[in-house]
Amino acid sequence: MITTTQRPLFLIFFAALTAGAGNGISLVAFPWLVLQRNGSAVEASIVAMAGTLPLLVATLIAGAAVDYLGRRRVSMISDALSALSVVAVPVIALIFGADAINVAVLAGLAALGAFFDPAGMTARETMLPEAAQRAGWTLDRSNGVYEAVFNLAYIVGPGIGGLLITTLGGIDTMWVTAGAFALSISAVAVLRLQGAGTPNREHMPQVWAGVVEGLRFVWHSPVLRTLAFVELAATGLYMPMESVLFPKYFTDRNEPAQLGWVLVALSVGGLVGALGYAALSKYANRRTIVLVAVLVLGVSMTVIAFLPPLPVILVLCAVVGLVYGPMAPIYNYVMQTRAPAHLRGRVVGVMGSLAYAAGPLGLIVAGPLADAAGLHVTFLALSLPMLVLGAVAIFLPALRHLDREPESPTAAG
Repeated sequence: MITTTQRPLFLIFFAALTAGAGNGISLVAFPWLVLQRNGSAVEASIVAMAGTLPLLVATLIAGAAVDYLGRRRVSMISDALSALSVVAVPVIALIFGADAINVAVLAGLAALGAFFDPAGMTARETMLPEAAQRAGWTLDRSNGVYEAVFNLAYIVGPGIGGLLITTLGGIDTMWVTAGAFALSISAVAVLRLQGAGTPNREHMPQVWAGVVEGLRFVWHSPVLRTLAFVELAATGLYMPMESVLFPKYFTDRNEPAQLGWVLVALSVGGLVGALGYAALSKYANRRTIVLVAVLVLGVSMTVIAFLPPLPVILVLCAVVGLVYGPMAPIYNYVMQTRAPAHLRGRVVGVMGSLAYAAGPLGLIVAGPLADAAGLHVTFLALSLPMLVLGAVAIFLPALRHLDREPESPTAAG
């Protein structure tokens, strides 16, 4: 039973689950609507890219918006605009007919929705310290459960999207997607939490000046700066494996179901890893977890580079998800405890935008290399630097700060 003091924390979890599920359904529904029209994979890719490219800039701005407008308000505005971007699909179809839902319209709406999502995610993450304190939970535990809920949403969402498309059709599925965002708005609307309302803007800089202030804070914090570079490198090397190399490998073999199993293994491993960290965070050494995650990722990617049988790939993917599941909770903890409350949104935004920047950088290299040199060479070209990153991380002194108590007494939560 949820107690009064736990209510804000569980409302944030529910908002993250429903908004994440809405995004998960969109991931399936938008490409499906394109493929349903003419079966063009190129046009489906255009819509998929439209849903990811805005994330880099949007995440950077989102942090400043959270600090300037307030956490609850930004969370609700973000979800409302995301809901509008999906409900526009059936509305346009009703007014102008289904033929009006072309690739340009879908790409524009996907980009619109993606542009608002980071603000909502940033707002919810920045409310966790105060919610954890109200609930009597440690911040590590709260972040672990939050990330597990978020992973669960992205496992369940696409599955629900597939069922909805089968029963309702792609266009009407968007009504349900909008409803998921509405549930998230409702949860945050009744949330009452210190620091979540309208902030004091007396000494608040303008948006771009605020973004620069967030960048400066991250740069001058050794532990945040080091984590940002580790995340940038790890994401840039890992993302192409999931987004390009595995799809190409299984497409070439005409085994789409096997690709689905691989992605499920990664997601379930991440879910279990985040939940495990939530349970064991009191006894866990954060630096050790980070080092093990990066090293295991490098070793697993290197073994996968030799394209072993599917059961081996599935086990390795599950292990990757398991060891990498605690990374996001640890990153959240460091950002939440090192940044002062008035800067928290901008710091989360800066760190998130660096992670989003890494993915496209890796994809620019991996795609052409896979076509020119083959999958085996491309896997090795990504996995060997990951091994080097893991070895270098052992000697990074800033990572030792991960297990030191934060200086701010309010951040310990």
